[in-house]
Amino acid sequence: MRAIELLAPARDLQTGIEAIRHGADAVYIGAAMFGARASAGNSLEDIAELVRQAQPFGVKIYATLNTLLRDEELEEARRLAWALYEAGVDALIIQDLKLLSLDLPLIPLHASTQMDNQTAEKVEYLQELGFSQTVLARELTLDEIREIHERVPQMPLEVFIHGAICVCYNGRCFASEHCFGRSANRGECAQFCRLPFDLIERREAEGEEKVLLKQKYLLSMRDMNRSKDLESLLDAGVTCLKIEGRLKDTAYVKNITAYYRQQLDSIFRRRPEYCRSSIGKAEITFTPNPAKSFNRLFTDYFLHGRTSDMANIYTPKSMGEPIGWRNEVTMPIHNGDGLCFINENGELEGFRVNNAMKDFPPHGEIKGELYRNHDQQFEQLLSKPTATRKVGVKWLLQETVNGFLLRMTTEDGKSAEQNFVYPHEAARSPQHEQIAQQLARLGDTPYTCTAVDIETTDNWFIPRSVLAEWRRIVICNVPSTQPSPKDIINNTTLHINELIERQRKPDEPNLLMICRYCIRHELGMCKKSGEQRAEGGEKSNLFLRLSDGQRFRLQFDCKRCQMRIYALNNKN
Repeated sequence: MRAIELLAPARDLQTGIEAIRHGADAVYIGAAMFGARASAGNSLEDIAELVRQAQPFGVKIYATLNTLLRDEELEEARRLAWALYEAGVDALIIQDLKLLSLDLPLIPLHASTQMDNQTAEKVEYLQELGFSQTVLARELTLDEIREIHERVPQMPLEVFIHGAICVCYNGRCFASEHCFGRSANRGECAQFCRLPFDLIERREAEGEEKVLLKQKYLLSMRDMNRSKDLESLLDAGVTCLKIEGRLKDTAYVKNITAYYRQQLDSIFRRRPEYCRSSIGKAEITFTPNPAKSFNRLFTDYFLHGRTSDMANIYTPKSMGEPIGWRNEVTMPIHNGDGLCFINENGELEGFRVNNAMKDFPPHGEIKGELYRNHDQQFEQLLSKPTATRKVGVKWLLQETVNGFLLRMTTEDGKSAEQNFVYPHEAARSPQHEQIAQQLARLGDTPYTCTAVDIETTDNWFIPRSVLAEWRRIVICNVPSTQPSPKDIINNTTLHINELIERQRKPDEPNLLMICRYCIRHELGMCKKSGEQRAEGGEKSNLFLRLSDGQRFRLQFDCKRCQMRIYALNNKN
């Protein structure tokens, strides 16, 4: 049986707690510094509290230290790693290999997707260095993932299944730093790829340029949704399924985590060779629906090969769920809903429904599909408590020579027990039902009672107050459901002389991005068919231009099916 982990994001403590309640097997969260989202930092006190909340369920907490580090920051990063270890986190997600040359605590290390983990050779290298888990590049196909697993079967593989997508291979984007002085590899991405561009074709023979598209979001990817492919990913060897979103709000994390929890549990019921890696049943009080949370429309993004539905060139904003065509709506509309559509100019246009009876249909005719990007009732529902999570336990009350033994056993076999010295006093009325009821009262603890066994030679009287105190003492002694990081650390010897990694600067100074996504393919302009391309890629006559005049040359390496984006110094 292979344990599968659903990994959810947390921007803060409360979001992390809700991720646990809604079924996450693990949660990743940023510390106060050195995370890939500079604006999503958290105090050590909050991280320690999240660990405490996670432990009864066997939920793991991963802390992100996945930025490139300057030499003068290494000592501070080392101290932070030790502080996170002492706070109880289960692993560190890192990017910079220089960390491995430091005096780190004995804690599992996960190789961030920022390390650009595309090949089996790279994953083998990471295994040799002692990494305990690898986060694969988003661009990999199902076959490529399967091949990596078959070649490196001992390395647990983590893949993204939902959320926002970077157009560039992670860790190889320098556009934000070039244009805005904010390094994406230092947690300060300015989202260059979510900006509108003109697509320009230069016609050398005529000595002129033609604007093919004006102010379209040509590098803005749709959001990933691989909910239909979870079983295939498990069969390909994936053990950790990751939801993107450390900047997303709590409602988003609730909805998406609960949705994938239900999808995976359905698979586990059919496929007993797979099981969840944590314990405790999440009771969800709403119907999860990913389309109702922030999304730019969905794509499976290369999982089954290259398609022409990866980008949303009309808007980087949320479009939500489709609810109708033109003015014909197939779902109820409520006051406070936000609706949107793409207008005749190819622009996103939206409006708020203040009065559902009067505001719809809107003035003018909607030419295409209508979307709801804010569901007022759904958001109000998610603003309230929407899930509980409890671990099933069994009680055993057993008579001893001088009193009683009380034992509690959790659903994963962990147990705690205590002998209590107490007189055997005969009761005047039957006691078994009262004892069972008292032991089953677990209140706001993370436990729910599934059975009570009472093994006594007579009908002994034990006051409710005494049983309540015994229950409290035993619960406090239940061991953690998680092994110590020291018990599961990969102890592979590190090759220190191999750890001096070059700074991630492009081979060519003006190279800003390397992408598997291709604008020409997305727009139906692919020229690969029937042609042989040079190894280094053709010299393209296509350019991108920002509204401020900055220009970027596109180069297409058709042999590798890659697109490169170069900065130009001139503005016109």
